[in-house]
Amino acid sequence: MEWNLIFEMIDPRLIIVVAACWVIGYILKKTPKVPDWSIVYIVVVLAVMFTVWLLGWSAESLIQGILSGSFAVFGHQIVKQAKIGADQ
Repeated sequence: MEWNLIFEMIDPRLIIVVAACWVIGYILKKTPKVPDWSIVYIVVVLAVMFTVWLLGWSAESLIQGILSGSFAVFGHQIVKQAKIGADQ
């Protein structure tokens, strides 16, 4: 599945959630006592909470939150891998 398609599925009101999750993930990455494996889970849970807060509780909010958190993690990985590729 193409990630542009998933980005189109995310409600435009939730772009701020994606940006917030990106920042939260970056902060967690720099926090020494937070294991790397847990960052993805924390970001997705927070994205779901933010989405439910913005849109109200529904199955769609849950899906939108998961998509928003996942897209934030994916975006970070794309930037990270692009930097690694550029250095080689």
